[in-house]
Amino acid sequence: MYGIEILVDEHKNIVEFCKSMKSMCCSIIEGNEVDAKLVKECVAFGKTYADHLHHGKEEKILFKIMLEKLGPVADKLIRNGMLVEHDLGRLHMNELLEAADRYEKDPSTLNKLDIITNAAGYATLLNRHIGKEDEVVYTFAERALSAEDKERVDVETKEFDEDPENKANVAKYLEWFEGFRRKYPAR
Repeated sequence: MYGIEILVDEHKNIVEFCKSMKSMCCSIIEGNEVDAKLVKECVAFGKTYADHLHHGKEEKILFKIMLEKLGPVADKLIRNGMLVEHDLGRLHMNELLEAADRYEKDPSTLNKLDIITNAAGYATLLNRHIGKEDEVVYTFAERALSAEDKERVDVETKEFDEDPENKANVAKYLEWFEGFRRKYPAR
Protein backbone atom coordinates (compact mmCIF):
# COMPACT_ATOMS: atom_id res chain seq x y z
CA MET A 1 0.00 0.00 0.00
CA TYR A 2 1.75 3.12 -1.30
CA GLY A 3 0.26 5.52 1.27
CA ILE A 4 1.48 3.50 4.23
CA GLU A 5 4.87 2.74 2.66
CA ILE A 6 5.47 6.48 2.30
CA LEU A 7 4.46 7.11 5.92
CA VAL A 8 6.80 4.37 7.14
CA ASP A 9 9.68 5.82 5.08
CA GLU A 10 9.01 9.26 6.57
CA HIS A 11 9.03 7.69 10.02
CA LYS A 12 12.61 6.55 9.41
CA ASN A 13 13.67 10.15 8.81
CA ILE A 14 11.76 11.38 11.86
CA VAL A 15 13.31 8.70 14.10
CA GLU A 16 16.79 9.72 12.90
CA PHE A 17 15.92 13.38 13.51
CA CYS A 18 14.88 12.49 17.06
CA LYS A 19 18.18 10.68 17.63
CA SER A 20 20.09 13.75 16.45
CA MET A 21 17.99 16.02 18.67
CA LYS A 22 18.86 13.86 21.67
CA SER A 23 22.50 14.00 20.62
CA MET A 24 22.25 17.80 20.52
CA CYS A 25 20.73 17.75 24.02
CA CYS A 26 23.60 15.57 25.27
CA SER A 27 26.07 18.02 23.76
CA ILE A 28 24.44 20.87 25.69
CA ILE A 29 24.49 18.86 28.92
CA GLU A 30 28.18 18.15 28.31
CA GLY A 31 28.86 21.88 28.34
CA ASN A 32 28.63 22.93 24.71
CA GLU A 33 26.85 26.16 23.90
CA VAL A 34 23.21 26.27 22.90
CA ASP A 35 22.81 27.27 19.27
CA ALA A 36 19.40 28.94 19.50
CA LYS A 37 19.27 29.43 15.72
CA LEU A 38 19.80 25.71 15.18
CA VAL A 39 17.17 24.90 17.81
CA LYS A 40 14.72 27.07 15.85
CA GLU A 41 15.67 25.19 12.68
CA CYS A 42 14.84 21.95 14.52
CA VAL A 43 11.44 23.42 15.33
CA ALA A 44 10.94 24.32 11.66
CA PHE A 45 11.78 20.73 10.67
CA GLY A 46 9.43 19.36 13.32
CA LYS A 47 6.59 21.69 12.39
CA THR A 48 6.98 21.36 8.63
CA TYR A 49 8.38 17.93 7.80
CA ALA A 50 7.14 15.88 10.76
CA ASP A 51 3.88 17.70 11.44
CA HIS A 52 2.55 19.39 8.29
CA LEU A 53 3.93 17.01 5.69
CA HIS A 54 3.76 13.73 7.63
CA HIS A 55 1.09 14.13 10.31
CA GLY A 56 -0.93 16.19 7.85
CA LYS A 57 -1.06 13.20 5.50
CA GLU A 58 -2.07 10.91 8.34
CA GLU A 59 -4.77 13.25 9.63
CA LYS A 60 -6.20 14.41 6.29
CA ILE A 61 -5.99 11.08 4.50
CA LEU A 62 -5.34 7.82 6.36
CA PHE A 63 -6.89 8.65 9.73
CA LYS A 64 -9.83 10.41 8.09
CA ILE A 65 -10.63 7.34 6.02
CA MET A 66 -10.12 5.01 8.99
CA LEU A 67 -12.51 7.12 11.07
CA GLU A 68 -15.08 7.09 8.25
CA LYS A 69 -14.89 3.35 7.60
CA LEU A 70 -13.60 1.37 10.59
CA GLY A 71 -15.96 2.20 13.45
CA PRO A 72 -15.42 2.48 17.22
CA VAL A 73 -12.06 0.70 17.36
CA ALA A 74 -10.55 3.15 14.89
CA ASP A 75 -12.27 6.04 16.63
CA LYS A 76 -10.66 5.20 19.97
CA LEU A 77 -7.28 4.42 18.45
CA ILE A 78 -7.13 7.59 16.37
CA ARG A 79 -8.93 10.18 18.52
CA ASN A 80 -7.75 9.03 21.95
CA GLY A 81 -4.29 7.95 20.90
CA MET A 82 -2.71 9.20 17.71
CA LEU A 83 -4.30 12.65 17.55
CA VAL A 84 -3.62 13.31 21.22
CA GLU A 85 0.04 12.43 20.67
CA HIS A 86 0.21 14.65 17.56
CA ASP A 87 -1.03 17.51 19.73
CA LEU A 88 1.55 16.72 22.43
CA GLY A 89 4.28 16.85 19.78
CA ARG A 90 3.00 20.24 18.67
CA LEU A 91 3.08 21.41 22.28
CA HIS A 92 6.71 20.34 22.64
CA MET A 93 7.64 22.15 19.41
CA ASN A 94 5.88 25.34 20.48
CA GLU A 95 7.49 25.21 23.92
CA LEU A 96 10.89 24.53 22.34
CA LEU A 97 10.55 27.58 20.10
CA GLU A 98 9.55 29.76 23.05
CA ALA A 99 12.50 28.41 25.08
CA ALA A 100 14.91 29.21 22.23
CA ASP A 101 13.50 32.74 21.98
CA ARG A 102 13.88 33.22 25.74
CA TYR A 103 17.40 31.78 25.67
CA GLU A 104 18.48 34.32 23.04
CA LYS A 105 17.43 37.13 25.39
CA ASP A 106 18.53 35.42 28.60
CA PRO A 107 20.96 32.50 28.27
CA SER A 108 20.10 31.22 31.73
CA THR A 109 20.30 27.67 32.99
CA LEU A 110 16.51 27.61 33.31
CA ASN A 111 16.03 28.51 29.63
CA LYS A 112 18.68 25.95 28.67
CA LEU A 113 16.77 23.35 30.71
CA ASP A 114 13.54 24.21 28.87
CA ILE A 115 15.30 23.66 25.54
CA ILE A 116 16.65 20.28 26.62
CA THR A 117 13.38 19.22 28.25
CA ASN A 118 11.23 19.98 25.22
CA ALA A 119 13.66 18.71 22.59
CA ALA A 120 14.21 15.43 24.45
CA GLY A 121 10.52 15.16 25.34
CA TYR A 122 9.56 15.56 21.69
CA ALA A 123 12.09 12.93 20.63
CA THR A 124 10.90 10.43 23.22
CA LEU A 125 7.24 11.04 22.42
CA LEU A 126 7.73 10.68 18.67
CA ASN A 127 9.78 7.50 18.98
CA ARG A 128 7.05 5.83 21.04
CA HIS A 129 4.33 7.24 18.80
CA ILE A 130 6.00 5.98 15.62
CA GLY A 131 6.32 2.49 17.09
CA LYS A 132 2.57 2.41 17.75
CA GLU A 133 1.72 3.66 14.29
CA ASP A 134 4.04 1.24 12.49
CA GLU A 135 3.09 -1.79 14.57
CA VAL A 136 -0.60 -1.18 15.33
CA VAL A 137 -2.31 1.62 13.39
CA TYR A 138 -0.88 0.93 9.94
CA THR A 139 -1.24 -2.84 10.20
CA PHE A 140 -4.86 -2.36 11.34
CA ALA A 141 -5.52 -0.10 8.34
CA GLU A 142 -3.93 -2.54 5.90
CA ARG A 143 -5.92 -5.43 7.34
CA ALA A 144 -9.29 -3.71 7.82
CA LEU A 145 -9.70 -1.20 5.00
CA SER A 146 -11.36 -2.35 1.80
CA ALA A 147 -9.39 -2.46 -1.44
CA GLU A 148 -11.32 0.62 -2.57
CA ASP A 149 -10.42 2.55 0.59
CA LYS A 150 -6.77 1.52 0.31
CA GLU A 151 -6.74 2.81 -3.25
CA ARG A 152 -8.27 6.08 -2.03
CA VAL A 153 -5.48 6.42 0.57
CA ASP A 154 -2.88 5.77 -2.13
CA VAL A 155 -4.37 8.24 -4.63
CA GLU A 156 -4.80 11.03 -2.07
CA THR A 157 -1.28 10.44 -0.71
CA LYS A 158 0.20 10.71 -4.21
CA GLU A 159 -1.75 13.93 -4.79
CA PHE A 160 -0.47 15.36 -1.49
CA ASP A 161 3.11 14.34 -2.28
CA GLU A 162 2.96 15.76 -5.82
CA ASP A 163 1.83 19.20 -4.66
CA PRO A 164 4.71 21.50 -5.74
CA GLU A 165 4.93 23.27 -2.38
CA ASN A 166 4.96 19.98 -0.47
CA LYS A 167 7.63 18.55 -2.80
CA ALA A 168 9.79 21.64 -2.35
CA ASN A 169 9.45 21.51 1.44
CA VAL A 170 10.34 17.81 1.57
CA ALA A 171 13.50 18.47 -0.45
CA LYS A 172 14.41 21.53 1.63
CA TYR A 173 13.98 19.86 5.00
CA LEU A 174 15.65 16.58 4.04
CA GLU A 175 18.67 18.57 2.82
CA TRP A 176 18.73 20.52 6.10
CA PHE A 177 18.39 17.28 8.04
CA GLU A 178 21.47 15.75 6.41
CA GLY A 179 23.59 18.61 7.76
CA PHE A 180 22.00 18.39 11.19
CA ARG A 181 22.56 14.62 11.32
CA ARG A 182 26.24 15.09 10.42
CA LYS A 183 26.65 17.70 13.15
CA TYR A 184 24.80 15.62 15.77
CA PRO A 185 25.08 11.93 14.84
CA ALA A 186 23.07 9.44 16.84
CA ARG A 187 24.82 8.25 19.98
